[in-house]
Amino acid sequence: MGGAGSAMRDNLTINFVNPASYSSLDTNSFIFDFGIDYGLNLISDGTLSDLSEDLNFDHIIMGFPVSRRWGVAIGLIPISNGYYNVSESVVEGDPGYDPVTGEYTSFHKGSGGLSSFFMGTGLNISKNISAGANMSVLFGSLRRSNEFDLSDYFYTYQTNTTEKYRLTGIGFDLGLQYTATLKNDYFINLGVSYGLSKHCKSNFETLTYRFNLYSSPDTLVYIADDSEKAFIPGTLRSGISIGKKNKWNVGLDYIYTNWSNAELAGSDGYLTDIRSLLAGFEYTPDRFANYGFLRRIDYRAGVHLGGNYLSFEGNPVKEKGVSIGAGIPLRRSYSKVNFFADYTQRYLEAASFTHKEDYFTFGLSINMFDVWFLKQKYN
Repeated sequence: MGGAGSAMRDNLTINFVNPASYSSLDTNSFIFDFGIDYGLNLISDGTLSDLSEDLNFDHIIMGFPVSRRWGVAIGLIPISNGYYNVSESVVEGDPGYDPVTGEYTSFHKGSGGLSSFFMGTGLNISKNISAGANMSVLFGSLRRSNEFDLSDYFYTYQTNTTEKYRLTGIGFDLGLQYTATLKNDYFINLGVSYGLSKHCKSNFETLTYRFNLYSSPDTLVYIADDSEKAFIPGTLRSGISIGKKNKWNVGLDYIYTNWSNAELAGSDGYLTDIRSLLAGFEYTPDRFANYGFLRRIDYRAGVHLGGNYLSFEGNPVKEKGVSIGAGIPLRRSYSKVNFFADYTQRYLEAASFTHKEDYFTFGLSINMFDVWFLKQKYN
């Protein structure tokens, strides 16, 4: 649904975008949700292009109600993926060839990522108003290496640089939702959430060394710095959803994050504020149909427009995308298998270069629903 979720409430799914929604979980239920996604990324600078692919773990979440008005959730969600592998060979005759340097091959590799483990709770504080909070632990590390191999191994030194950035911190997300039930099962939901800014413990290491065919590696630069704390700014989300119970739902979200105030190693001058609009639509022909399997499927579509947090030469990376999806119910159960496909384009036109990404993502999640703590009436 394009990522919209600030005002969404569903008793059969876990919406971690706004923790106030946990209070809507069905009584005596237990929900387990696990997802993965596969991405294809076509990168172009107007002249050269490259295609990459990756398979990622998307989330693992559990949720259940404590009482009719109180629900909790716990889960693990990836925040950042640092994997990449780019190489370039320059030979005589290429535009970047320098006879002093000679022919060479450069390798740029990245690995690791950041993840968030969260625990949250949501409570109905009145008939129409619910509130919730998540406590999350951010952890992980990003590793980068840059290697330049000159073709002349006998009379030149090869130079490699490696970097490692570790990050740990605790954060809190607060959420609020208002629900108005109208006639004939129609409803209007309003939602707002705020992820508080985080001061994180960080550690940054960089090592530059050289070597050749006749000598062991010689360290040129080594820096290890854990004195400065990283700062991750807060995120504000607000949204509205309108629909008819068990039939259709339309949602719209607005997101703002002042990434320009972030303090992260190596990010000076490259971060900018984000303002995004997310919109989605879900339609179920007949959720409780006894016949006609296609009538019980949830059909979804969405769009997302806005910026990316990266900026080059004062120009922010722009981003837009569309998505479609379907929730397929399992037989005689509220459990579902959810599929989605998303196309996102990121583009930038700076004074000295052009950058464009066409990113295709295909995802699968399994939402397992079970009923717990029911007393048997008959043996």
